[in-house]
Amino acid sequence: MAKTTPRSLQEAIEAVGNPVDLLWQNAKGNAAGVLPRWDPSVVPPEVSNWRNEQEAWTTTAVLFDQSYHMPELHLSGKDPLKALEPLCVNNLSRVTPGVSRHILCCTPRGDVIGDNILYCLDDHHLVLVSGEPVLNWVQYHLEQAGEVELERDENWANNRTGRRHFYRYEIAGPNAKGLLERLVDETAVEIPYFHVASLSVDGHPVRVLHHNMAGVPGYELSGPWQDREWMKERLLEIGRAFGLRHGGSLAYVSASLESGWIPRPLPGIYSDPALRPYREWLPATSVEGTRSLGGSFYSPRIEDYYVSPWDLSYGHLVKFDHDFIGRAALEERARGPHRRRVTLVWEKADVLKVVESFLEPGLPALYIEWPVLYHGWRYDQVLNAQGERVGLAVNLTGYSFNERAVLSLATVDEAYSQPGTQLTLVWGEEGEGARSAHALGRHRQMRIRVTVAPSPIGQLARDHRQKVARWSLA
Repeated sequence: MAKTTPRSLQEAIEAVGNPVDLLWQNAKGNAAGVLPRWDPSVVPPEVSNWRNEQEAWTTTAVLFDQSYHMPELHLSGKDPLKALEPLCVNNLSRVTPGVSRHILCCTPRGDVIGDNILYCLDDHHLVLVSGEPVLNWVQYHLEQAGEVELERDENWANNRTGRRHFYRYEIAGPNAKGLLERLVDETAVEIPYFHVASLSVDGHPVRVLHHNMAGVPGYELSGPWQDREWMKERLLEIGRAFGLRHGGSLAYVSASLESGWIPRPLPGIYSDPALRPYREWLPATSVEGTRSLGGSFYSPRIEDYYVSPWDLSYGHLVKFDHDFIGRAALEERARGPHRRRVTLVWEKADVLKVVESFLEPGLPALYIEWPVLYHGWRYDQVLNAQGERVGLAVNLTGYSFNERAVLSLATVDEAYSQPGTQLTLVWGEEGEGARSAHALGRHRQMRIRVTVAPSPIGQLARDHRQKVARWSLA
């Protein structure tokens, strides 16, 4: 009898045997510039070169085109905030038109599903931007409740006929504010962090969110989809006086190395029996079923890959002043202990040993893709001096031209989270990469000395974060 193609995530897991094997067998992508969602005909991997584009967000300003890769979920109805609040660990009571939120969703057991950006367009219209695991989770629950209308605007890879709603452009860097003030028709622009201003450019409406991708001063501009080409040309024209560089997808994906954002850890949805109906609702072709799992850390227990809000340094987002999915579990887990998000700076000599292995006979180390090595979900072991695992580097390892270093974002035990702590990262998959050899090639594991640094690592980003914190408390 011919095998049937799994229709749901649950069927895909059962066909393979367990979720770890399912995700490890998925194809490993290794270059951000050729991800399916990044169509090089609309967002090239590089416009000038990724080194210049990285440097621009610390010296002048960079422009990123976010119009194509981020899906949106539109919520409309009588009170969409009331419907959404039970799904978020955040308190949304202060969200009004002109106020946005960085939202976080967790499972009933308190494991992170993902984070997202919430726009409040008006009292009856919300938009969630990016992060398919969160969009899927919210869509599933709100479809069951039937209290709001939902509309999904998929990313370009799944929607080649054209987006229906908004373009999005990010401008980031020390000159971003001056550029914005020159661009818009209004004479004074002062937007608190994570607030949105409704402005205009030559009479065209534009929403401006004070937000950033590289951890430095930045703004996200959005407006009608049909204005996207005109707006990009206007940004580049005005931006010339401010040293604006147009960035490609490689620089964009690598920006998180300096901002400290761990992009989309593995959602904790694969094993809880209570979530079986959700897994049966999720298509086998969803990101939860098709993204790859890899790295030097391997466990047959999918739960070992789950993270809590505190592991990602998101404990400040969790507010126990409202009922939400996962509250009871998170109240228990709030007592600790917790891991902390850090940046790991690779020892220069060990980076050179990885490179040198490709210039000598024998089995080389795992190739370092510059500026960023991409897996769907990448987990690398972080060890202390005794060889004990004290953390995991999660999802993002790459090169920062601004720091002149290879960096990894990691979550480590609190005792090892202080800047200057010396640790070891295991680089490369066990068994010569046999589980992923079809994409990564045979390689040998190497131990890389790493030094714990702050997250975000850049001084400009840390200064901006302190300013934002003061602004938020004002």
